[in-house]
Parts: sequence; structure tokens; C-alpha cells
Amino acid sequence: MEKNSEANALGHLKLHLTGKVVVVGIGNTLRSDDGIGSILAARLQDKVPYIVYDGSSSPENYLGKIIKDTPDTILLIDAVDFGGEAGEIRFLEGEDIQTVNFFSTHDASISLAISYLKNSLKSAGIFILAIQPKILVFGDKLSPEIKGALSQIEEWFTNG
Repeated sequence: MEKNSEANALGHLKLHLTGKVVVVGIGNTLRSDDGIGSILAARLQDKVPYIVYDGSSSPENYLGKIIKDTPDTILLIDAVDFGGEAGEIRFLEGEDIQTVNFFSTHDASISLAISYLKNSLKSAGIFILAIQPKILVFGDKLSPEIKGALSQIEEWFTNG
């Protein structure tokens, strides 16, 4: 795991979580590391000053709620294969979001969800906290690298 990348990602996160914030964890907890977004959402619920949803593998089910919340900032947290080291954390924004290859079971739905949110909430900033997975096989165990990233991100959110 690259420390510079992590510090950079979490530094960007701090700068962009402004105004009314909605955090959406995305992932399938039955596909190993792919579940990190959902697991993190469950851990952050009622511990942060943000609206937190566990979008699981169907984040499109929360679009109406997110739009109704009228957030200034939307942060999606997901396992994303960007070719990094397992457990590496990246903060994606703007054009980066459009060029990411979403690989998991929710790949089409996340791209459509982002597009829909951009069209519906034109002034909201939409960002992704992407974590490079190691394993995506059927099962509920996280790799050690993803466990480390999960702890680090949770610590950042709860202790700043």
C-alpha cells in the first residue's frame, strides 16, 4: 500500500467533504473485498455528521433518497480495480470518475447512478473513494490489505 497515495486520497477527501454530505457505501459483502463500501457504511452509520447509506450492490435504489436529501457533496465508497496495489486508496473526481473501469457486479448501475445524480443535482460534487481489491471470489472474508484500508478509512472518518 502506498502511503503517499493514501495521504493524498484522504487529504482530498477532507477538502471535498463540505456542506451537506451524503456518503454511499457500495459493494457485495458476499464477494470478499468487493464488500468494503457496504461494510464501511455500516460502521460509519450514526458515527459521522453525514447522511450514510449502504447502497450494497444496488446503489440505484437510493437515488431518490439522495436527491431528496439535496446534498452539496456525494461520496461513493467502492472497491474499484484501477490497477493499483491491493488495499490502495484513491480519491476520484471529475474526469477520473468517467475513466475508471468499474469491474464488479454493480458496474453498469454505478455508472448510470453517477450520470443520473449529475443530471439531477447539478451543483453537487460527486466523488469516489476507490479501494483496490485483492480478491473477489464468493465468500465473506476480506483480504488483510482490505482490512487495513477499511480500518484506516474508518479511523479517518471517526477521528479526522
